[in-house]
Amino acid sequence: MKGIDIGKVHIDWLGHAGFRLRGDNLVVYIDPYEVGGYIDYEDQADVLLITHEHFDHCSPQDIQKVRKSTATTLIPSNCSLQFRGDARRIEAGDVLRDELAIKGLNIEVVAAYNIGKSFHPPGEGVGYVVDLEGLRIYHSGDTDLIDEMSVIEADVVLLPIGGNYTMDEKQAAEAVSCIGPAYVIPMHYGSVEGTDADVNLFKTLVEKRSKAKVIILENNTDS
Repeated sequence: MKGIDIGKVHIDWLGHAGFRLRGDNLVVYIDPYEVGGYIDYEDQADVLLITHEHFDHCSPQDIQKVRKSTATTLIPSNCSLQFRGDARRIEAGDVLRDELAIKGLNIEVVAAYNIGKSFHPPGEGVGYVVDLEGLRIYHSGDTDLIDEMSVIEADVVLLPIGGNYTMDEKQAAEAVSCIGPAYVIPMHYGSVEGTDADVNLFKTLVEKRSKAKVIILENNTDS
């Protein structure tokens, strides 16, 4: 399965930590990386969310490929790259809602960081909770299991399970129990060195601990 409809939102996994979220009138990309094939205009980004500056999350060539000229791009405040067009610096704790919403999309910027390892120190990257077509979708960014997850409310969570740079399968399953979503889609495994994971182990652990449905998507970079 390359993509799935949940409510009125179609979710495609683009590989690694990249996702495309399509509502009725809005297309949102998160961390596009190594996006294959040609992207039709109607499938290009109205809103583009970048979690941090690492090459496999903030890829200039992929950003250029997927974004419309009218797109709004959100980037962490400490990102050194400069972006053309409507690019806005954000940090964890920002709430872009109501009159601050981006093209009508309510967005919460949340913390993302490692504990006990130096790949992603606090303050370097972020995660996002977006409210698209009434569906709250949480993309955690590159993170471990952190205390801030206890206050996140989401219907769908997109969580890394690769270990090494992020949570592993066990920690990610704990995060699902902490947040309590209806659906969870694993990411950040199987493509970049150091992100090996057992997605079936993750599914088993989640099903033992929560009522969340685990959705395992195929890499959609050739679409």
